[in-house]
Amino acid sequence: MSKFNFTLHHASLVVSDTAASLKFYCDVLGMQQTARPDLGFPGAWLQLGAQQIHLLELENPDPVSGRPEHGGRDRHIALSVPELAPVKDVLDKSGITYTLSKSGRQALFCRDPDGNALEILQLA
Repeated sequence: MSKFNFTLHHASLVVSDTAASLKFYCDVLGMQQTARPDLGFPGAWLQLGAQQIHLLELENPDPVSGRPEHGGRDRHIALSVPELAPVKDVLDKSGITYTLSKSGRQALFCRDPDGNALEILQLA
């Protein structure tokens, strides 16, 4: 436990096209969009339990190409699910490539349309 009892509120990801990102995060992964104030630039907020992912449509200061093939060797956010098989099925049906965890855990790594890496791991 941290000295200040921190909990994660949200993670922000830079995206180039909010609509395309929402197709990935909402239509493919089934996340729910939530209200977002007008911040003067496009984007979206996604609710995941008590936490959120903020999609920021801004100029990306990081390279999109040349990232490691395996997202576990790149900066990433990790999301947990009770069962990994349905996630694999939807990624396969959507033509989204992923790699399995190199540690042997029940986990996979994929990338959103902008190359942001996601780890999805089974907790059960």
